[in-house]
Amino acid sequence: MDAQAPNRVFEEWARGGGFLPELSLLRPETTYRNSRFDFYWESSAERGFVEVKGVTLEEDGVVRFPDAPTLRGVKHLQELEEARRAGYRTAVCFVIQMENVSWFEPNDRTHPAFGAALRHAAEAGVEVLAMECRVTPEELLPGRPVPVRL
Repeated sequence: MDAQAPNRVFEEWARGGGFLPELSLLRPETTYRNSRFDFYWESSAERGFVEVKGVTLEEDGVVRFPDAPTLRGVKHLQELEEARRAGYRTAVCFVIQMENVSWFEPNDRTHPAFGAALRHAAEAGVEVLAMECRVTPEELLPGRPVPVRL
C-alpha cells in the first residue's frame, strides 16, 4: 500500500471532473483555522475543503477506517464541520486502496470516537465519500464510488 496514493487518486479524480464538473481551482495542503486540509477547491458557484483518508482495512468485503485510533482524524472532522458552518462546502473522502469491496463504514470497534465524529459531521452537512482505487507500481487509477454506511 502506498501512503501517498489516496491524495493522488483524489486529485486525479477531482481534476477529471469526478468531484465537481466545473472545478476552477484545486490546491493541496491548505490551512484553515487549526487544521491543514488535504485540498481547498473553488468552482464558479462555491468553495470548500476536502480531507482525504486512505483505507486499507478490509474484512469480508467491508472496509473500515481507522485501523488505529486517530485523534487527528477526529480533529479534522470537527474542523470540517466548522468550515461548513462558515459557508464552505466540505467533504471527507475515503480512498480505498483495493477493488471490489461491498461498502465503507467507520471502525467503531477500534475508535468509537471517530465513528461518532463522522456521523456528527455528516449530520452537520459534511459530505462523506468513499471510492475504490487501483494501486500498482505502474499506475494509480481512481475507481468506482463505494456505498457508505454510517
